[in-house]
Amino acid sequence: MAFQLKSDKKETENKTIRFPLPLIEKIESEIKGNDVSFSSFVIQACEYALKELHKNE
Repeated sequence: MAFQLKSDKKETENKTIRFPLPLIEKIESEIKGNDVSFSSFVIQACEYALKELHKNE
């Protein structure tokens, strides 16, 4: 299944993570005009990556 942006809110906990500036710019460009926050994008991308990781094992 392809990665799809969706807006939803869940119970969360704060974590600090550093991103390379070019990656931040690419993410912000992709989410611009969508009802998706930076954090939501990162969460969805991590969930997608984890699902795909287990598919390939």
